[in-house]
Amino acid sequence: MSEMRIGIVGLGWVAGAHIETFKHVKGAAVTAVCSRRSLDPAALQAQYGLPLKAYTDYQQMLADPDIDAIDICTPHPYHADQAIAAANAGKHLIIEKPIALSWEDAVRVRDAIRANGVKAMVCFEVRYSAQFTLTRSIVEQGLLGHLHYGEVDYFHGIGPWYGQYPWNIKKDMGASSLLTAGCHAMDILLMLMQAPVAEVTALGTTSTSEYFTPYEYPTTTVSLLKFADGRVGKVTSCIDCLQPYYFHSHLVGSHGTLLDTKLHTTKLPGMIKTKWSELATHPIDSGDVSDHPYQPQFQAFVDATAAGTTMPLTDFDTALESHRVAYAADLSIALGRTVKLSELA
Repeated sequence: MSEMRIGIVGLGWVAGAHIETFKHVKGAAVTAVCSRRSLDPAALQAQYGLPLKAYTDYQQMLADPDIDAIDICTPHPYHADQAIAAANAGKHLIIEKPIALSWEDAVRVRDAIRANGVKAMVCFEVRYSAQFTLTRSIVEQGLLGHLHYGEVDYFHGIGPWYGQYPWNIKKDMGASSLLTAGCHAMDILLMLMQAPVAEVTALGTTSTSEYFTPYEYPTTTVSLLKFADGRVGKVTSCIDCLQPYYFHSHLVGSHGTLLDTKLHTTKLPGMIKTKWSELATHPIDSGDVSDHPYQPQFQAFVDATAAGTTMPLTDFDTALESHRVAYAADLSIALGRTVKLSELA
């Protein structure tokens, strides 16, 4: 495979960002798109600046031998079956989150990937952001010492002004606050704490604002995590807030603390005890997909797939574990009790 040829299914806002990103990824090119709408190849080339095959039948696109990988950008409920069909067709996979709306369906995707020997990644691109690349480095270099507490929170009001709102409000489409958005925060916490989760206790609530009352599921959830080594963490997923986008992180360790982009550590001499040191980095401060750090993630996937290896950070199995904790949190809310991760075997 000299160049990974990619077919995108679902041609909306996210797909546009993926197409633009792949123009800057070495060793890959988007060559086809699939949508329920009839598409004019000439209009597509005028819009995206690329010659693109246009399909309205997903199975026909999967049968195309000139496509090596499928990039799934459809609404959430379609991800699982489309991913399984692509894996069964021998195509590598790029899957927008969530992988599926249930743990059982996510496992079906995993099994299809393993059975067919294809490579897969999930778009947890926040791991590749400048802010959390720096944060991970600070943790790994020991500037905070041994972490005993971490919280990562997602605040992003998804109201009528947001493109996905009409379908996102429905339980069978958006599924939950975590699965539709806040799983990014859950994923980052797991990356930073670097330990398996033993159990989750979660609560949910909903705003009384007219913008958010149409939601069919709790739009704010708080998940308390107990890790297998006894440490604790917290993830808030709030999609019913009226405020600027805010991706919050707070890590507390034996030698220091990191609060968003502010650092205090006893590992560096000369630091003033009463002041934070500000880190010069670009924070995660927008929900617009055009601002998401897809490029380094997609490049890592293309390079690893060409080499026959597993990509770092957002390979399928790593992302599946983050989803498993999110499913456990949603189950905790539904059942009104703590859920052990062993219950999702």
